[in-house]
Amino acid sequence: MYINEKDTVVNPLLNPQGETVYELIGGSVNSGQAATHSLAVIVIPPGCSSQQHYHQVGEETYYILSGVAKMIIDGQEFELTPGQACLIQPPEHHQIINFGQGNLEFIAVCVPAWTPGDSYPSS
Repeated sequence: MYINEKDTVVNPLLNPQGETVYELIGGSVNSGQAATHSLAVIVIPPGCSSQQHYHQVGEETYYILSGVAKMIIDGQEFELTPGQACLIQPPEHHQIINFGQGNLEFIAVCVPAWTPGDSYPSS
């Protein structure tokens, strides 16, 4: 068994667009060495976003905890609000943008476990 919490994640991933990724469960030693999935809490301040990207292998599911997001998948725009989930399948190009007044906070589950080698910037 492995237990982790957002406030104790040692080195969260800080993306230049303002997104902070707190990997709670994943393939690394610092996140439990999960074999088949990863789970992260992601925080995006108002006016910031993730980088537009895609995955060749991994599926992602986002579950919105707080805030209002604009989700762009393969050029189509959707609004996501608390309580909604969104499935992103490879190789869908996607980006999530916080256009609300407060922080956007959501859970991301990736199968297989997320690795930097399976994230490709969209051109």
